[in-house]
Amino acid sequence: MSLKNIVFGDRVLLVIIILLSLFSFFPVFSSSSYLSYVIDGSSPLYYLIKHFIVLLFGFALMFSIKLIPYNLYKGMSIILMPIGVLLLAYTLSKGTVIAGSAASRWIDIPIVGISFQTSSLAAVIIISYVARYLSKVDLKKIKFKQTILPLWLPIFLYILLILPSNLSSAFLIFLSITLILFISGFPFRHMVKMFLILILLLSSLYFLAKTFPDQFPNRIDTWISRVENFNSTQNLDASYQIERAKMAINNGGLIGVGAGKSIMKNHLPQSNSDFIFAIIVEEFGIIGGSIIILLYVLMFFRILIITHKADDKFGKILVSGLGILILIQAYTNISVATQIIPVTGQNLPLISSGGSSAWMTCISLGMILSVSSSIKKKKNG
Repeated sequence: MSLKNIVFGDRVLLVIIILLSLFSFFPVFSSSSYLSYVIDGSSPLYYLIKHFIVLLFGFALMFSIKLIPYNLYKGMSIILMPIGVLLLAYTLSKGTVIAGSAASRWIDIPIVGISFQTSSLAAVIIISYVARYLSKVDLKKIKFKQTILPLWLPIFLYILLILPSNLSSAFLIFLSITLILFISGFPFRHMVKMFLILILLLSSLYFLAKTFPDQFPNRIDTWISRVENFNSTQNLDASYQIERAKMAINNGGLIGVGAGKSIMKNHLPQSNSDFIFAIIVEEFGIIGGSIIILLYVLMFFRILIITHKADDKFGKILVSGLGILILIQAYTNISVATQIIPVTGQNLPLISSGGSSAWMTCISLGMILSVSSSIKKKKNG
């Protein structure tokens, strides 16, 4: 296999991916001091090496997935749909608690000794499935009742299995799917009907959780509390993380305090994952934070270009769906650090320390690059 075959595709997007990944080593190494000295007493070098291995395996996944003709993802999405349901159901009932979290979001893989967050895989599966469905039907003539079983039932099944332990991921996946439907020309009147049903379900869940709190998982109390206490100055415990993040951003100023010189990294939990953007701004300033945002903006435009040039409807919807999910996750992480939205627990793609989330991002990017590769091949062929 030649190097040309490996890098064939949208090279501008590939450069953006590499730049974000290379930059990630600075904030991950610096911010890991909280875990090293406060949590487990290990060396920050351990987390740096771990991050390197995670990204190395992620890039191997990305380039491997890129070599698969993207039309095969249609059949793969059908095969993986029931597997995703089983994994989510198992995680909900038997999932692992990580770092004291009340959310059972992970399952252990004993052979390799790692934990895997199944909602990350579920997001890729359901978006691929929705792209396949939308590419096969005539959206101008389709009736609402025809969409219930093949489209809405799988979507709601996935969302409801993720929701109890991971509200933010469930919401972001549903938001991404909603945008895919809108972009694809799905009848607006059908979407309104499903939104009304969703609002009814969530309202019922909220009132049941408030009325019978002992009958619901602790995690539901957590996300209800986060929403209710958002932007509140009365509950200091609830705002501890966001206050430290704001202090880090304030310390950074225009040019930052310098790489590795963050003060708040030793006081901010999840500084190497959920709140890594605050550490980036503290160490590299508003300029550094703006460059990161700009790279994600450029990624967005490259994905738009690939979507426009894609040869068929499935490729267009697949690229837009996976791209939307990655970019929404990025700007959700940034918005949490700047207190635009409540704390969600979303990583910064390609930058935050993590395993399964980073791998699913790389798989998604590999699928996008696969579509872009087919465009290049047909153009040159």
